[in-house]
Amino acid sequence: MNIKWISLFLFAAFLIIDTNMVSAQTEITKWQGDKKGAVSITYDDGSINQFRYALPVMQRLHIPATFYIITGPIPGSKYQGKFIGRPISEIIRETATQPTNEMNYFERASAAKYLGYIGADAYYDKSAIAFEDGKLADAYKIMDSLYSNVRNGSLKKGMELSDEVAQEKGLTWDSIKKYAGEGYEFASHTITHTHMAVLDTTNMFYELEKSKEDIKNHLGDRYTFTAEIPFGIEHPRAMKYSLPSYPTLRNLMTDPYMQEINRGYKTQPGSAGKEYVQWQRGGTTETPLPLMQSWVDTTLAHDNIWLVLVFHGVDGIGYEALPHQLLDTYFQYIKQHNDSLWIATFSDVAKYMRERMHASLQTDKTKNKLVVHLQHSLDKNTYNIPLTLKTYVPQAWKAVTVTQDGKHQKVQANQDAKGTYVLYNASPNKGAIEVAAK
Repeated sequence: MNIKWISLFLFAAFLIIDTNMVSAQTEITKWQGDKKGAVSITYDDGSINQFRYALPVMQRLHIPATFYIITGPIPGSKYQGKFIGRPISEIIRETATQPTNEMNYFERASAAKYLGYIGADAYYDKSAIAFEDGKLADAYKIMDSLYSNVRNGSLKKGMELSDEVAQEKGLTWDSIKKYAGEGYEFASHTITHTHMAVLDTTNMFYELEKSKEDIKNHLGDRYTFTAEIPFGIEHPRAMKYSLPSYPTLRNLMTDPYMQEINRGYKTQPGSAGKEYVQWQRGGTTETPLPLMQSWVDTTLAHDNIWLVLVFHGVDGIGYEALPHQLLDTYFQYIKQHNDSLWIATFSDVAKYMRERMHASLQTDKTKNKLVVHLQHSLDKNTYNIPLTLKTYVPQAWKAVTVTQDGKHQKVQANQDAKGTYVLYNASPNKGAIEVAAK
């Protein structure tokens, strides 16, 4: 064989080897379905008009959402708001001789909502906001004023509901179960919509754990993955005790591969250098529709943005209430981009990202098929969202069958700059995935 034929033979062998190498590559796409970005629609407080008027819009458009609900006032909940600690009368007497300070503030704040006087809740809110803003002296002074007014009889006896609790009236566990069965996510917004940062640890854990317990008892473990601590707070004390109670909080995610830009932040997501950006935006009565639509456009312009939308009131009931007609228009705009955006619940997106970032892949090539091994190192009972795999196959494969755990998917091959590939969903830790020509 002369030199010319030897060279041609070696070149052909190189091409065969190179093609085989390419066709044995598999990667996990950044978002499910290999979309450009993700969008999660979330609602806080469980105000009744969310379900009367906003939910039907999402049902019609087949759009999922996550509802953070206040569990205490829902009929049938085992746990309602209460103070756990010393007799309140004892605390009131003590305030006559001992000013509020760092040693007793959390106990007094925890009891403030349960003193039995109209107007106490307003003092509690003002004091909590001052504390969260780092104005400790003001927080203590406001708390002293509350207890002084209680002792001297300036406040009228009686019980009052916070606006958020009152606006949830009409929501039932039966209706929640029905909506959950349609694919809508429900999660904890605590028992009473309290200021978590100013509670003592006993009352803080009651609000966190007992709300979770009621949701678990009515809906199951699946709905205890996420929570939202009221007022979107990120206060270090609230987060210190809240983060261990749930796998993820919408308030704060500490995953090292993600940059979080919460509602009040002015940072632009396009400047982030992390693998993922969680970008929270809140639609209020002052937010023009074009601005809300621009959030979607920005998500589409990048490949790493998770747009988390936060809504409260609807049609006159709830904080910053928006008309459902505006939401309808906005959700249609999001739905128009369904081919490029993964619209999913908060938990599903959070789980997908974590699974992907903790996954391992191995692709073996046999004579007639590729065998993909997909695993992740997380809790397999909690993290069970299918991941989208992109496997490069021989150029001759036009139609492909993917088999895992006895289930078959028929997918069509596509082309990109690297070669011929197929996209399909697979479950981590569920056995080998076989990819073969149809």
